[in-house]
Amino acid sequence: MRPEAKVTGEHTDQPSAVREGQAFDLGALAAYLASHAPELSGDLAGGLALEQFGRGYSNLTYLLRVGGAGAGPGARELVLRRAPPGVKIKSAHDMGREFRILSHLAPTWKKAPRPLVYCEDESVIGSAFYVMERVRGVILRAKVPAGLELGEARLHRISEAAIDTLVEIHAIDYGGVGLGDLGRPEGYIERQVSGWAARYAKARTEEVPDMARLQAWLTATMPAFDPARATLIHNDFKYDNIVLDADWMAAPPGPGDPVRAVLDWEMATVGDPLMDLGTTLGYWVEPDDPPVFQVMVFGPTNVPGNLRRMDLARRYADRTGRDVSNVLYYYAFALFKLAVVGQQLYRRHVDGLTRDLRMAAMGDGVKALAAAAMQAIGKGRIDRLAD
Repeated sequence: MRPEAKVTGEHTDQPSAVREGQAFDLGALAAYLASHAPELSGDLAGGLALEQFGRGYSNLTYLLRVGGAGAGPGARELVLRRAPPGVKIKSAHDMGREFRILSHLAPTWKKAPRPLVYCEDESVIGSAFYVMERVRGVILRAKVPAGLELGEARLHRISEAAIDTLVEIHAIDYGGVGLGDLGRPEGYIERQVSGWAARYAKARTEEVPDMARLQAWLTATMPAFDPARATLIHNDFKYDNIVLDADWMAAPPGPGDPVRAVLDWEMATVGDPLMDLGTTLGYWVEPDDPPVFQVMVFGPTNVPGNLRRMDLARRYADRTGRDVSNVLYYYAFALFKLAVVGQQLYRRHVDGLTRDLRMAAMGDGVKALAAAAMQAIGKGRIDRLAD
């Protein structure tokens, strides 16, 4: 039997030094916060320190320590989110949109981090940004931190809680919280397929036959969508966008809800909830998936104990009453979307807009994702893909 989790402060999400080319003027930031975030004015006198979280490939995420002894122990911890320098994909890096979503969600849904201030003036730090409260906890990534042993019983409950949290998001009265104009449900699926295809064409650096075949299949087999079924959708829901409660992780595995917060809302909108479910399944690699899947692990979903993809879909269906019989379509689209994002990032590397070495490998990732989708389509299912 595997040992259960042993959680220390080192297992919570830890920042490190700011990466080359991604720093900014702390004095300018402090001046802006002093004049636009009154609740921070007293803390700012104690200093401001900056570190960077290594997570993510899209918007940049920093830890701000405000106050305390040189912004050290006792400092107030905040998170700053900004777009990377030189990006041209504005819809994927809209700080104002993400700030607005959190501002409406946080007062009524406890798993939304509380935002504090938004700045659209790019002269302050070089891009628009917003600041929110930090939610401390454990974030599960592809590589589990050394010393954090996750037993099967704990992972089983975490995977249940994850899909239940997605159900919670889809049950939010988005109109009632002031987000009724966030998206356009009419024609949502068609707009998504054509939109992501256009993004791929714009970012393409070489021909990838599986991407062409996948796009053709998605267009030819597109399901109908009734706008009356629209919900708030996160659009990037996966393990490393979930903050788990450290106390729950340190106790013997039991019921309860381990999910403290859901992060990264920049792609949230109002649309088809099954597309959101498909996105989560697209990130969910299983232990016996073929090698082409294993190279795109986004969290320890391939560790025994987790629910399987079809288990997640069935649990979602049981809790929402939605028909998931066509889940293959939504899964295949999710892999297509991930491949397009990978191509956009790879294009930034090719064009010399980033020195992040992770981007250099994205070209091969695009091919792997497209091949994985075509493999699932060929088998007509989202599970037992190695059979």
